[in-house]
Amino acid sequence: MSGSSAKMAAAVDEERRFQPADVEVDLRAVVLVEGTSDKLAVETLAERRRRNLKAEGVSVVPIGGAQAIGRFISRFGPQGLDLELAGLCDAAEERNFQRGLERAGLGSELTRAELERLGFYVCVEDLEDELIRALGAASVEQVVDAQGDLGRFRTLQKQPEWRGRTTEEQLRRFMGSGGRRKIRYAQLLVDAVDLTQVPRPLDRVLAHVRTSQR
Repeated sequence: MSGSSAKMAAAVDEERRFQPADVEVDLRAVVLVEGTSDKLAVETLAERRRRNLKAEGVSVVPIGGAQAIGRFISRFGPQGLDLELAGLCDAAEERNFQRGLERAGLGSELTRAELERLGFYVCVEDLEDELIRALGAASVEQVVDAQGDLGRFRTLQKQPEWRGRTTEEQLRRFMGSGGRRKIRYAQLLVDAVDLTQVPRPLDRVLAHVRTSQR
């Protein structure tokens, strides 16, 4: 098993068995993300920026869907372990994150700017969409080709419901289908993106748990 495959398998297993009580005693900050693909994206960017999150006391925790955000904020936040919190979510799940933070006493009627001050960042559509736009469709197709998936992608492009859509839309659909494809490509796309062009939500959520002070 390759290093990237082993990392993906470990992340999937971690999400499957993770419980909110599973926390290291020296942890100081937690980044709450919706799923395994987001976790791998944050950790891959940290590696590329030569950061050791474990040594920094930072854990990236997949919560298994935005509806669980309140439970995790209660466990890790001011009513629980009182750790520094940050988070990343899709645009469609912004309201779930808002409600979770508000119920934890971290604000009321939170705006997007207020969410960011708390360390929570919203992706336009989702993280795949952000990464595809950051790289450009042609570069993403090169990544897909390198993985031996270009033929499968071309097949999707020919399907009636996707014919005529933009290449970016087709790529986003392709990333979100096919078993663990979304998880695998999260790491690959972050590895491929220029470090000066990292999508803002991904870049800022990682920066937040370095610069924020307890």
